Amino acid sequence: MNILVTGGAGFVGSNLAIDFKKNKKDNRVLALDNLKRRGSELNIARLKENGVEFIHGDIRNKEDFEDAGEVDVIIECSAEPSVMSGVDSSPEYLLNTNLLGTINCLEYARKCGADIVFLSSSRVYPVKTINNLKFIETPTRFELSDEQDTPGVSSRGYTEEFPLTGSRTLYGATKLASELILQEYIEMYGIRGIVNRCGVLTGSWQMGKVDQGVVVLWVAKHYYQQPLSYIGYGGKGKQLRDILHVKDLYRLLDIQINDMDAHNGETFNVGGGLERTVSLLELTHLCQKYTGNKIPIKRVNEDRAGDIRIYITDNSKITEKTGWKPEITVDQIIEEISIWIKENSEQLRPILA
Repeated sequence: MNILVTGGAGFVGSNLAIDFKKNKKDNRVLALDNLKRRGSELNIARLKENGVEFIHGDIRNKEDFEDAGEVDVIIECSAEPSVMSGVDSSPEYLLNTNLLGTINCLEYARKCGADIVFLSSSRVYPVKTINNLKFIETPTRFELSDEQDTPGVSSRGYTEEFPLTGSRTLYGATKLASELILQEYIEMYGIRGIVNRCGVLTGSWQMGKVDQGVVVLWVAKHYYQQPLSYIGYGGKGKQLRDILHVKDLYRLLDIQINDMDAHNGETFNVGGGLERTVSLLELTHLCQKYTGNKIPIKRVNEDRAGDIRIYITDNSKITEKTGWKPEITVDQIIEEISIWIKENSEQLRPILA
């Protein structure tokens, strides 16, 4: 199988590319990336060491796909991933990458007759609808109530039936628009495709920032002993997310790619689920446990534009379809990231510190 991973030097793309090559040596795996995100250049050596071919290219330029030749599968990981994109700056890069780039990927898939797995986002769901849900406040976290007036949500999280009407940040809008265009390509041109709406993805080799990669950012700030802030919702750090290790995502994609007919045209919510949820306050305690450091954390009461109180993935649909469930626990994830930062502290310091 010839597999092209776009965004292949990014956190998700590089880890998926390496696993698809390591676990199936006969695969030809190519990683295409423009290396715009700081730290992605560190993954080039990892890719080459594991037999992945690197292509320095940009999905905004359709000519850059030519170096890949004919492929059987495209895993579309490339994106401007920040939910804050366009808030205080021009949205042009976001729109050109996440929309024009998707179209170029789809055109390439059409010409090759390739299958495509599109990594979308939980951010397609509207912000106000999420923040108006009924919730319970406990000493360390916010939790969803089982009694809701909105369909597609329970204490176990959000299903694919959650309403899509409303605004969702420009980032979320580009992801939803790309999903719709993919569905049209499937119907009109007969290509096979899958949409996975991913929650918070994390693991080693993620270059965490305030607006994307918060789990690694939190561990790194503790390791390098730098300050953080609980922003919004009273400044208590009770915002809740589920987190999914990228290796658990790989296990799912391997199932899907090898049985495309069974998944073609489907959209799935994919995340850590209720069992792998953590609030910022709880994450702080885990970071203290695994780094041995305590740091000052400022409280900011005002909510940040586009932020949400709670997101939990309800994996029921994909689990029923495939039997897939996440395996790596929150504790294991934080321990792994802590060890990775410690072992690569000087190389990572200019990026994570």
